[in-house]
Amino acid sequence: MAHWLYKSEPIKWSWQMQKDAGEAGTEWTGVRNYLARNNMRAMQLGDKGFFYHSNEGLEIVGITEVCALSHPDSTAEGDPRWDCVDIRAVMDMPRPVSLKEIKANPKLANMSLVTSMRLSVQPVTEEEWFEVCRMGGLDNPPK
Repeated sequence: MAHWLYKSEPIKWSWQMQKDAGEAGTEWTGVRNYLARNNMRAMQLGDKGFFYHSNEGLEIVGITEVCALSHPDSTAEGDPRWDCVDIRAVMDMPRPVSLKEIKANPKLANMSLVTSMRLSVQPVTEEEWFEVCRMGGLDNPPK
């Protein structure tokens, strides 16, 4: 299993909206960056991810799961270059983990969220996954 981070502006798509999408989840559409797209193409069913509120909040607020593999992005108007995955909400972070806290933690100095701020879909290492979960109050995080 791999781990990921999905960035979204809460005014456009919030954690609450993701939760409201229910068990079926929703397409993670609109990604127009080749590296982010390639990250989605590498995802497997059941991969977990952090849901990060960008611009407003600047914090990890929830955990998601890939529920449909990479497929054509329905918002790409037939452009075959762009794919997306479907994700569903798994759980709230007991305590949101802010970007400021992540940047202050030396164990997370190489995390993509710190080094590649603009990338909307990012890989998260297993060590980063467990450290952020610990910071958010998850003693037994989903793997």
